[in-house]
Amino acid sequence: MHFSQRVSLSQPNAITVAAGERRAQGQKLVNISDSNPTRHGLGEADIPYQADPRGSRSARRALADFLSQRDGRSVNPDNLYLLSSTSQGYSWLMKLLCDPGEAVLAPTPGYPLIEALANLENVQVASYSFAWLGRNWELDPFSLPAVGVSPRPRALVVINPGNPTGAYLDRGERQLVQKYCAENNLPLIADEVFYDFPMDEAPESRARLAGCPEILTFALDGLSKNLCAPGVKIAWLEVSGPEALAKEAKARLDIIADAFLPFSDILAAHLPGFLEKIPRQLEETRGRCADNLATLQSLVEEDPASPVTVMHPQGGWNVLLRFPSHIDEDELVEKLLNDYGIYCQPGYFFDLPFSGTISLSLLLEPDSFRENAAKVLRSITALS
Repeated sequence: MHFSQRVSLSQPNAITVAAGERRAQGQKLVNISDSNPTRHGLGEADIPYQADPRGSRSARRALADFLSQRDGRSVNPDNLYLLSSTSQGYSWLMKLLCDPGEAVLAPTPGYPLIEALANLENVQVASYSFAWLGRNWELDPFSLPAVGVSPRPRALVVINPGNPTGAYLDRGERQLVQKYCAENNLPLIADEVFYDFPMDEAPESRARLAGCPEILTFALDGLSKNLCAPGVKIAWLEVSGPEALAKEAKARLDIIADAFLPFSDILAAHLPGFLEKIPRQLEETRGRCADNLATLQSLVEEDPASPVTVMHPQGGWNVLLRFPSHIDEDELVEKLLNDYGIYCQPGYFFDLPFSGTISLSLLLEPDSFRENAAKVLRSITALS
């Protein structure tokens, strides 16, 4: 397994070793170089600040209990890192796995954030693709490149379910990416922030990749989606895989996390309360998305001559609309802006493999969604 040269594991210096030995012998030490004010009667903290690169242990225990109950497996809090966002997780993982100029493999169609984050880390993005087969998106196994290509890939990113496609990896696709990673000695980065928002189209064989024991896996998740709270900056990263590999990965990841200072103890103290609210919020959000998707389908069916196809998502918050490719996506978006003050995202924002698509959010309040979706459909019909 390749870890980047940006992070090196070094032995503790002689002073640190000597101090540790004395503590082990029960000797009390006074660190006269200590610059932590909370240990010296200063500041407003009731509890002295103790840095932990993975975040507050009590918060990680609460999170591990929540994930264990949610997923029906035992989650070790020592495998969890608290983050301010999944974007931070991507950034740390690129530092951990990629030397400058190397690459991660990411899916297309896909959200452009991965490429933006990679650029900031001097990492490139190579793609593998999903194809639309009329009712669902399916991973194209022939799009997974040989690892000897340049730029050299150092990790495989999967989005489960995809954004904006809403496609979960089915059992065969999960086995395919795990086999590919094992054969090419690559770690897996699993972004599963939309996992708990399935639609009626979701496959029965869907499953999380978080906690995968066979290959080194880094799973990303957080409150931004689970709690519909993008302003509550709490996310997490779970490390799993063969014991020796996971242990080395965590030792290196600790160095990165410590350099950026651990997660805020103030937010961590609120994590158990936030976790309690997730089930209710998931239910409300899933209901909203399902109702709006049904509304959209009914609006399309009301017009037998409509040129629009609803590309039913299996999960997530978005839906793709497909229309005749002779309609220019930019022209449609500009028409919606000029005629109705409606903004939507064209499909090429996400590298869709064909033209004639836009992405709509299913989160809007029902009346607003119905009114504005109807205007979108009328505009497409007018341009067709």
